[in-house]
Amino acid sequence: MATKTAVITGASRGIGKAIALQFAAAGYELVITSRNDYALYQATEEILTHNPGSVVKAKAFDLSGKEQAQAFGAWVLQQGAAPDVLVNNAGLFKPGSVHNEPDNNLEDQIAINLYSAYHTTRCLLPVMMERKSGHIFNMCSIASVKAYDNGGAYSISKFALYGFNKNLREEMKPYGIKVTAVLPGAVFTDSWQGFDNSDRRIMEAADIARLVVSAAALSPQACVEEILIRPQLGDL
Repeated sequence: MATKTAVITGASRGIGKAIALQFAAAGYELVITSRNDYALYQATEEILTHNPGSVVKAKAFDLSGKEQAQAFGAWVLQQGAAPDVLVNNAGLFKPGSVHNEPDNNLEDQIAINLYSAYHTTRCLLPVMMERKSGHIFNMCSIASVKAYDNGGAYSISKFALYGFNKNLREEMKPYGIKVTAVLPGAVFTDSWQGFDNSDRRIMEAADIARLVVSAAALSPQACVEEILIRPQLGDL
């Protein structure tokens, strides 16, 4: 059986790195990116340490720019394999409220939280549609379906990504391509720096990763359309 390939954006830390580790453990070849060269190198070393013999192709791109997102898509195709899995995980959280958040809060977060997924996906869809298989995961948020204090532009951008996911799901049904929205609540990542999680109040990145890899392992006729997961005690 041919080795499957998972393409993961925002893979140098947090949920993206956890997903990369889980797909490597499942025997996938990885094609990964993030904005920071050094962080990406460190993540690659960690993946290979935990999964000796894995194939990891990594290159840094700033997906908040259309040209860079398209360049990443072209680079993925140059690696020679149509993605079996695409995880649009690159994202940015900048707190604030609509009435008083800094100027450009919306533009900055729309660029990475929505446009990166849109342009990357458009580059990779033709080969996936030709093959009539594949699975696309879009890392939305609980903030995609519920407004929160200090959510502002972040929530708006994640609502937009959720809308993108819903449209893509309908479009890809005839092509055998699955599309899944992932909507996590609070996860202990860099967005929660300084939070005391000693009592395990919020979730771990590995929790999200396990669900994504499990959803990707289902039969071709089964599609998990949404993964909505919250901390056991609920939202903060």
